[in-house]
Amino acid sequence: MIAKLLLSFFIGIGCAGEKLSAEAVELPEPKYESETSVEEALKSRRSIRSYKDEPLTLAELSQLLWAAQGITADWGGRTAPSAGATYPLEVYVVVGDVKNLEDGLYHYNPKIHAITKKKHGDLRNELANAALGQDMLRKAPISFIVTAIYEWTTGRYGERGIRYVHMEVGHVGQNIYLQAETLGLGTVVVGAFYDDRVKDAFGIAEEPLYIIPVGKPR
Repeated sequence: MIAKLLLSFFIGIGCAGEKLSAEAVELPEPKYESETSVEEALKSRRSIRSYKDEPLTLAELSQLLWAAQGITADWGGRTAPSAGATYPLEVYVVVGDVKNLEDGLYHYNPKIHAITKKKHGDLRNELANAALGQDMLRKAPISFIVTAIYEWTTGRYGERGIRYVHMEVGHVGQNIYLQAETLGLGTVVVGAFYDDRVKDAFGIAEEPLYIIPVGKPR
């Protein structure tokens, strides 16, 4: 139990001096202001399931990942609140069409604001097949997979921690919605998928909670 709490603590605050690995892709610095107010983003936000056949930029991907789980405080605080700062969520992105970035499955490291490739190639068909054949996942230039390591939160809060994890993934989904709105992009949160198929197809050990495609709305 103590070991799990210590692990979650150090992951939550980040490791001082952590460096990019040879496989990591450093992301552009996120922007901290836009021409769209929070109120405007809330008013215009809608679930968008149809996307243009156009790529996203690395800067757009960077901004969305930062909105999901970016570091916002020296002690490791992030854009989405977490019960006890246990931060049980991991964010992966299935890249199918991003300028100057190879297709594949990437894992986001918020401590250094970088992504590391885990699988090669255009994996959008595999993702759609694991999600009841939802065609938007075949066509979106990127799709996030948000997963959870429940033990990081239940180790501190017991069974109640399961509820806290589910609250937290909702915060992340809303952050992505609002950030997409400021970028002129469309998104929708997807909960209809086979957990085991997502895990098997992408080699993910954690529990998948959300799939979130993003693209330019038609």
